[in-house]
Amino acid sequence: MTFSLIARCEKTNMFGVVISSSSICVASRCPWVRAGAGAAATQNVTDPNLGNVMLDYLEQGMSPQDVINKIKNEKTNIDYRQLLLIDSFGKTFSYSGNKILGTHEVAEGINCIAAGNMLKSKNIPSAMVDSFKNNSNLFFPERLMLSLKAGLTAGGEEGAIHSAGIKVADDTAWPLIDLRIDWSDNDPIEELYKLWKAYEPQMNDYKLRALDPTKAPSYGVPGDL
Repeated sequence: MTFSLIARCEKTNMFGVVISSSSICVASRCPWVRAGAGAAATQNVTDPNLGNVMLDYLEQGMSPQDVINKIKNEKTNIDYRQLLLIDSFGKTFSYSGNKILGTHEVAEGINCIAAGNMLKSKNIPSAMVDSFKNNSNLFFPERLMLSLKAGLTAGGEEGAIHSAGIKVADDTAWPLIDLRIDWSDNDPIEELYKLWKAYEPQMNDYKLRALDPTKAPSYGVPGDL
């Protein structure tokens, strides 16, 4: 029901996830990022609890492989889960249980890993990884968005997709970017891309307002002094 890519930016050490699904509100439960630690995705028959658990273990110094192996050994219903994880060194690991739905696949690249289930073909994760690699000159969130588009162009899900999201951690306790289209009958990935392009020029202003309001630009709304 989902295809996604998680990645680390080798230039900025940002971490990010892009994801899309035929299910409603996929970005409310599947992508997880944490500054200084890494990024994770928990998908297929999703257990959102596993997102923070994976990142907690990374912060304790465990490798992605050790984290996922620990979860496999300790958690119930693990055969239904598809898990992706990347750490602050760009190391990746994944797990796809034996009860994953439909056609599923995983592809790894440098500083990224992509996976999906109920896919139209097995080449979709590799198309996402290739896009991320081939756009290394672009701003990290833009690379993520283009990789999500590449997954759709390569075939996407077996059925129509309805939701999409992007989440990026920089150097604060909250995500620098947390945008989503929870339901669309049209093209949620294109709608998400337009939302990202509208948010991009304001992104750092909102961060500055949190860190130092005295230096932040005006709000630019009626009534703003």
